Amino acid sequence: MTGRLRRLKQLLAGGWSRTALALPFLALVVIVALDWFSKTEVTVEPALTSAPALAAVVCRRTWYPLLVGGLTVLAAFAMAAYNGVLTQSVHTASVLAIVLVTLIGWVSAVLRVRQERALADARLVAEVAQRVLLRSVPDRVGSVRAAVHYAAAAAHARIGGDLYEVVNTRHGVRAVVGDVRGKGLGAVETAAAVLGAFREAAHQEHALDRVAGWLADSLDRSLRENGHDRLGEEFVTLVLIGVCPDGVAEIVNCGHPAPVLLRDGEPVRLLEPVSPVPPLGVLPPESVRPPVRRMAVRPGDRVLLYTDGVIEARDQQGRFYPLLERLPGCAREGAPGEVLDRLHLDVVRHIGRQLGDDAAMLLLQYEPVVVPEQVARPNGQVPQLG
Repeated sequence: MTGRLRRLKQLLAGGWSRTALALPFLALVVIVALDWFSKTEVTVEPALTSAPALAAVVCRRTWYPLLVGGLTVLAAFAMAAYNGVLTQSVHTASVLAIVLVTLIGWVSAVLRVRQERALADARLVAEVAQRVLLRSVPDRVGSVRAAVHYAAAAAHARIGGDLYEVVNTRHGVRAVVGDVRGKGLGAVETAAAVLGAFREAAHQEHALDRVAGWLADSLDRSLRENGHDRLGEEFVTLVLIGVCPDGVAEIVNCGHPAPVLLRDGEPVRLLEPVSPVPPLGVLPPESVRPPVRRMAVRPGDRVLLYTDGVIEARDQQGRFYPLLERLPGCAREGAPGEVLDRLHLDVVRHIGRQLGDDAAMLLLQYEPVVVPEQVARPNGQVPQLG
């Protein structure tokens, strides 16, 4: 459905662009016709300046204002000859005005093209940075199916202060979703430090709380190396989740919004931490040993991890997005990626505009891989597969 809407928007945009290109010529025809059929002695030649002005607005091509301006000058001379005002000051002033508007339109088109190229380069850099920092999540990671949806609040940006990652380790599937205080390049820099530490610690540390301690130590070292004087004011909220091979899920929460559990036949519920723990960066790294919440998961269970950009999205009346109320309707069917797409669209409909904060959502669905039992032959030999 989303793909069809996107194609429809592209078709409408293409049709409007072709119509917009015809507006300057339509203005020329209307002005010339008005002058031709007018029975008064008042000339409408000065109105011809509207044609090159429109050309500078509706087209990105630098040559287009010059083309329209040249045709407009020819139309001005034809109108002046028809009206017998070639030697009058009104004709001279009109031609000078047309030339001036044409040159201004050409300059504005050149500057707009340069700005669009610079913006395209910035988007390319952001896309490359996103691929390095926020890597795509495969549909299946170990015993879970996974999907992620990320929306940066900054205009034309693709990355911000939110972070996420899912890795398959010898300890099971482990994932993280976090939110860096602040925005801009500083937040991206901090997110990169935390993600780099998680990708290493998730494989090395057996206990999930020790992974959080590793991240706290890396965050503290990164802030000091980058010259942050007010270390207590720079922090990262995050939640870690691990799905062990025996079907036990472990959750560590450091000042982050609690994940949501979706289980068939049961109402959605928050997976609150055992005890509140401040975000990383508030306590010294050696003091970060958060409690671990453990729970058994069943096949089909889904856990939604998200950042505060989702639950703090407000509508025109200032009401927060009711995640627990709207999530069941969005998650009634479909793969994890489809659920997140519907949830994002629902958040946008709720606020009626672009998100004001970065918003990341990660959905994990527990689906352990069932290995078919090997059937022994009568003689005791095991058949070879493949």
